[in-house]
Amino acid sequence: QVQLVESGGGLVQAGGSLRLSCVGSGSIFSLNAMGWYRQVPGKQRELVASITSGGSTIYGESVKGRFTISRDNAKNTVYLQMNSLKAEDTAVYYCNTFPSYGPYWGQGTQVTVSS
Repeated sequence: QVQLVESGGGLVQAGGSLRLSCVGSGSIFSLNAMGWYRQVPGKQRELVASITSGGSTIYGESVKGRFTISRDNAKNTVYLQMNSLKAEDTAVYYCNTFPSYGPYWGQGTQVTVSS
């Protein structure tokens, strides 16, 4: 059963913006910190940003100042607002709990930034 579904990816020019959404079950969102992750072929999946149930956030150094993570537990949704996108941000983006839980990994959503 799919419990986390990402959407909002697409093709954007460098300097542009996208907002990703992740919708999941209430049981996941009510008890866990959430995170956005990304992966490029040949590289390890990395944490992009995380947010606790109380709203505390942590960002990877490469996205700090450009990306904003937020959550709406009433909608069982976590968002990633991505601004000033760079070609280096091109990746498949996934959401999961933080720390991540293997069975929750889904298909992700592709973000492609053209230079």
